[in-house]
Amino acid sequence: ERRFVPDECPRTVRSGDFVRYHYVGTFPDGQKFDSSYDRDSTFNVFVGKGQLIAGMDQALVGMCVNERRFVKIPPKLAYGSEGVSGVIPPDSVLHFDVLLMDIWNSEDQVQIHTYFTPPSCPRTIQVSDFVRYHYNGTFLDGTLFDSSHNRMKTYDTYVGIGWLIPGMDKGLLGMCVGEKRIITIPPFLAYGEDGDGKDIPGQASLVFDVALLDLHNPKDGISIENKVVPENCERRSQSGDFLRYHYNGTLLDGTFFDSSYSRNRTFDTYIGQGYVIAGMDEGLLGVCIGEKRRIVVPPHLGYGEEGRGNIPGSAVLVFDIHVIDFHNPSDSISITSHYKPPDCSVLSKKGDYLKYHYNASLLDGTLLDSTWNLGKTYNIVLGSGQVVLGMDMGLREMCVGEKRTVIIPPHLGYGEAGTDGEVPGSAVLVFDIELLELVAGLPEGYMFIWNGEVSPNLFEEIDKDGDGEVLLEEFSEYIHAQVASGKGKLAPGFDAEMIVKNMFTNQDRNGDGKVTAEEFKLKDQEAKHDEL
Repeated sequence: ERRFVPDECPRTVRSGDFVRYHYVGTFPDGQKFDSSYDRDSTFNVFVGKGQLIAGMDQALVGMCVNERRFVKIPPKLAYGSEGVSGVIPPDSVLHFDVLLMDIWNSEDQVQIHTYFTPPSCPRTIQVSDFVRYHYNGTFLDGTLFDSSHNRMKTYDTYVGIGWLIPGMDKGLLGMCVGEKRIITIPPFLAYGEDGDGKDIPGQASLVFDVALLDLHNPKDGISIENKVVPENCERRSQSGDFLRYHYNGTLLDGTFFDSSYSRNRTFDTYIGQGYVIAGMDEGLLGVCIGEKRRIVVPPHLGYGEEGRGNIPGSAVLVFDIHVIDFHNPSDSISITSHYKPPDCSVLSKKGDYLKYHYNASLLDGTLLDSTWNLGKTYNIVLGSGQVVLGMDMGLREMCVGEKRTVIIPPHLGYGEAGTDGEVPGSAVLVFDIELLELVAGLPEGYMFIWNGEVSPNLFEEIDKDGDGEVLLEEFSEYIHAQVASGKGKLAPGFDAEMIVKNMFTNQDRNGDGKVTAEEFKLKDQEAKHDEL
């Protein structure tokens, strides 16, 4: 009598099969004479080989795993007229309530059923590969005996070198990362007659529901897949360069573990000098500014067996990177002139007063600032420290009307710190410049010069009231009059009143607020201090 038949029945018992089943044996009046449940162990036996009473040999044929049968066996197919002393009387009809737990045959092999295949499968498991996978382990009847999911940790192992039971070694071969398959293993390719001594009984078929998360070989190097390579790539990164790049970091199965984008800040580092994991050190060599590439790093070139933070041990890492800029500490500025007017004879030099327009951007094209957008020029005195050193260098020997691009490495720009909210730290800067006006500066060390001969009676001319003392008001009025008449010239680009005040202070040697004839001296009359 078939009291329960499962919906799925992939195979049934045939003569010669080995089965594991539970049973309760009773007489027709309901009295129990035996039970496998009382022994907490299934009854394990070959079918059709005379190891069972004839009636049971017949009754088990055709059963499915998880099927329940109620079997009535007459004496002639049971223990006959002799019975079993002290247990089963002669000529007893026997009733068995049977539940089939397991079935296999000595000719069985590992069975594989793949129920999910990822769209892309660049490589499959081979002998000696190292894998990380999750699994649920059950018996044929569906009873769970182990699960890596419950431990929240993958099972990590080499394949094909004897670290696993033979059936699992075979069942994992050919899998792709992301693939899910069910591997059914007969006991002679699993834990055999003795089981594992803990959760797996002897002669048990095992079913593993496996999801492969990771795969590599100890001989693997990094792999690089170029996603976007700019058409114009004037320079590629080399060991010793300093890179700024964005990245998304994932495991092979797509699990996210880190991103520079989420921090809204590039990752900045030297390459080829051990500042990053070995695989990344190698993978960042030879990139162009603006390039996007995928770098796959095996664990022995990543974070190894121990892992780090939310990166598990022995994990293959996938970095999708976007190179923003790079430079070398030995770099100087780069100048490219795009236009020079026909007359380009007067060139800018230290001390000159310049008015120019510029667009400032990063190497990836991100606009930082523009005087054109503001509608006014940027005005500086060249060589006075009013701009970053690289800009000061880039504006030299330029003529009015010239247009040029100046690329400035960070050590000649805003350095590692950058400027808060404007220029990122360690950023290479690009300035597109047009020089609009140049006012020649004074010789180095001078803030005022005479355009002609100096009057021999200079002090008397300044001391208009003839009292032998010159006050700041008299001094300032005289200097401005000389500049207005073209006889004198103040250094351009600076506060004229401040220059005049400093000139007066230099002459007022005793600091009493007035200059006497004895104090008054021209620059070439000053005492020389060669030792300084």
